[in-house]
Amino acid sequence: MIEATSCGGVVIFRGKILLLYKNYRNRYEGWVLPKGTVEDGEEFNETALREVKEETGVNAAIVKYIGKSQYTFTTPQDVVKKNVHWYLMMADSYYSRPQREEFFFDSGYYKSHEAYHLLKFPNEKQILEKAYNDYLYLKKENLWGTKKYF
Repeated sequence: MIEATSCGGVVIFRGKILLLYKNYRNRYEGWVLPKGTVEDGEEFNETALREVKEETGVNAAIVKYIGKSQYTFTTPQDVVKKNVHWYLMMADSYYSRPQREEFFFDSGYYKSHEAYHLLKFPNEKQILEKAYNDYLYLKKENLWGTKKYF
C-alpha cells in the first residue's frame, strides 16, 4: 500500500461554493472540490492555496483548517491510501477558470445545497457540510471577511 497526501479548499464567495467538473477522455468523472498533491518542502496550507490557484485560477485566502478526509483507491500497480487536508477559504470574486490540462472542463460557484448534490464523493460532501457550517457561524458572529482568521 502506498500513502499519499493532498490538500484542498472549500472556497466560498458570497455564500456560494467553488466546484470543478472533471471529464477525462469524454468520461464523466464528476464535480469535485479543488485539491492536489503536496510537493517537497511545501506546507499543507501552501499546497491548498497553490492547488486552488492552479486548478481554478482563483486567488483565495485561508480562513481556517477544516479537517482531514481519508479514502483508498486502486491503481494497476498498487492500492493508494490518500489523506486529504482541507481548508475553508475565501475568494474575492466569482471569477474561476478550470485547468484544462488536469481535465477540468467547467468551474463555478454554487449554493450549498446545489454543491452538496453535485459533489461526487461522500467524503467531499462531509467536508463541505463542516466547512459551510463553520462559514455560517463566522458570518453570524460578523467575523467572515474581517481577516481575523488568516
